[in-house]
Amino acid sequence: MGRFTLPRDIYHGSGSLSELKNLKGKRAFLVVGGGSMKRFGFLDKAQGFLKEAGMEVELFENVEPDPSVDTVMRGAEAMKKFQPDWIVSMGGGSPIDAAKAMWAFYEYPDTTFEDLITPFSFPELRTKARFCAIPSTSGTATEVTAFSVITDYEKGIKYPLADFNITPDIAIVDPELAETMPPKLTAYTGMDAMTHAIEAYVSTLHCDYTDPLALHAIKMVHEFLKKSYDGNKEAKERMHNAQCLAGMAFSNALLGIVHSMAHKTGAAYSGGHIVHGCANAMYLPRVIQFNAKNSEAAGRYAEIARFIGLKGDTEEELIDLLVKEIKAMNDSLDIPCCIKTYEGGIIDEKEFMDKLSKIAELAIGDACTGSNPRIPTQEEMEKLLKACYYGEDIDF
Repeated sequence: MGRFTLPRDIYHGSGSLSELKNLKGKRAFLVVGGGSMKRFGFLDKAQGFLKEAGMEVELFENVEPDPSVDTVMRGAEAMKKFQPDWIVSMGGGSPIDAAKAMWAFYEYPDTTFEDLITPFSFPELRTKARFCAIPSTSGTATEVTAFSVITDYEKGIKYPLADFNITPDIAIVDPELAETMPPKLTAYTGMDAMTHAIEAYVSTLHCDYTDPLALHAIKMVHEFLKKSYDGNKEAKERMHNAQCLAGMAFSNALLGIVHSMAHKTGAAYSGGHIVHGCANAMYLPRVIQFNAKNSEAAGRYAEIARFIGLKGDTEEELIDLLVKEIKAMNDSLDIPCCIKTYEGGIIDEKEFMDKLSKIAELAIGDACTGSNPRIPTQEEMEKLLKACYYGEDIDF
């Protein structure tokens, strides 16, 4: 038996943020990130709409990129004091992911973070509050997914939390919020969306409900991401929709080892973080080459290539063309080809090699690995990660 879960309502299109004024409740706890929503006036608009709905509003600001366990616990404590019946989070993936985890601790104060790490082990939510998510970036799709990624900085590990309970009740997908993204963020979040859709399409849990969403999202990202990066307003709106469709697909079909590797390398090195979307973009071509040794995955990669208009006579040719097309997209978006050249070389080669074995072990154990079409051994994962560091192709 399969399951397909989405928010109860998805409001989309320019100006859809105003739907906040139709929420029914007494108190709204509004979670936001570092300040862009305030600078561009969207925070004031959101607060105004919530107050128009007759709600008292408490603001929780400055959720950091790659939100931490500490931030989650501070937010949950503030929720316990305020007792909201709506949790509203607006911004990039980070504040929405953080608010999802806060929600669990608010409703179940005695639970522990360790209790939530096991996939699909959350307690039943909505005993105190419902959840509304409003994305300002076009990539993570956390507004429609059953996932949240939280970082334990002391351990240097990103934890992907997974449970259908944390799928928001309402998603507001208003492209006006995403129009403010700078080009680099547009590129990274856009390739995050592409990775979501491709991994969902080849996942071992793909189904008739997820396949159309994944394919259409892939086609849209392929067509509109570069135009969005170049500033085209219509393309930005189409990308905001595309990333949401990709989220609907992967929330139900799950992901693969591109994300496993990105989760475990993101916060592992002293030189700095590898931004999640950029990591996905760099790793995706190599993982396609690795997974294509699986015959079913090879067929589905070939289908993707045909669907976006690539011409080849054999599966092997089509897969090679798909890999080249993704690399070409990365080049056109000024995304580095490998970890070694990321941000001018901030990830030290010796540190990378010293940590390789442990990172590989953690990546294999990541929640996203189980639905990948080919499960790597420890040796294969180490070779994959090294290829991503040096920008090498995969032939094993």
